[in-house]
Amino acid sequence: MDDEIYVIGHRNPDTDSICSAIAYADLKNRLGFKNVKPGRLGDINPETEFVLKKFNTEIPEIISDGTGMNLILVDHNEFSQSVKNIEKARIIEVIEHHKINFNYPEPIFFLSRPVGATATIIADMFFEKNVEIPDKIAGILLASILSDTVIFKSKTTTDEDIEVANKLADIVGISDIEKFGIEVKKAKSSIENLNAREIILSDFKDFEFKKGRVGIGQVEIVDAREVEERRKELLRELDNLRIDGGYDLIILMVTDIMREGSELLVSGNKDIVERAFDRRVVENSIYLEGVMSRKKEVVPRLQRILI
Repeated sequence: MDDEIYVIGHRNPDTDSICSAIAYADLKNRLGFKNVKPGRLGDINPETEFVLKKFNTEIPEIISDGTGMNLILVDHNEFSQSVKNIEKARIIEVIEHHKINFNYPEPIFFLSRPVGATATIIADMFFEKNVEIPDKIAGILLASILSDTVIFKSKTTTDEDIEVANKLADIVGISDIEKFGIEVKKAKSSIENLNAREIILSDFKDFEFKKGRVGIGQVEIVDAREVEERRKELLRELDNLRIDGGYDLIILMVTDIMREGSELLVSGNKDIVERAFDRRVVENSIYLEGVMSRKKEVVPRLQRILI
């Protein structure tokens, strides 16, 4: 239908992207808008599947082409991360917590806040508008915040994220937020049953900088041996993806939740990474102690080199 509006997150969707789309569509409909539906731009990962099953929530329908559609973008604003033919769609709103790289010929509602998760913004909108949050929506929003902030360990975490998460936990009846967060993260942390390409693309974003195209995947683990045993396989697939996709640089960010740091596996122009982080890339790898956020700790450093 011409009046249908779809709320979509980014490609290779993570939990925040999927659940924010579901929750914002629910909010819009409760505010009296008609035919607002959530969509997704790819398969859901094991963590998101766990969250949706736990809170008895349907998986959104997949959207493969934006031509002629009415869209609300959540958890992204860059066209390179959005649906195919996004430039042929009508964009109505953007709800976002990443850096802004957006240009549109019409004035639209664009809400951006520097918080740890888009879910935090959307939950706050429920509170601000005095709209009751259903238990299952509160649950998926809470899980999204815990996922994107890595159970409040990421430097992207703000006081607002923690405050909103506690409110949501009260609604859904979760007394131990940290325990629930670990439960959520463990659902995603094992890579045992994924092939190398699935691991890299499970949470992958494109970045178009002035001096190069960069792809950055991120996988979170609790057992570093899983990656160590498959290092050569992962590096080969990074090379394949870089060549196939015409990237100047591809990085897989392996974030160890327990160790609280990230290893970057690098394919392509290693000089960019060495200049960005002021250390040598040895055997296609560097380890960054304390670094857990792609958005706040990796992308900005690369951008300063490639701007």
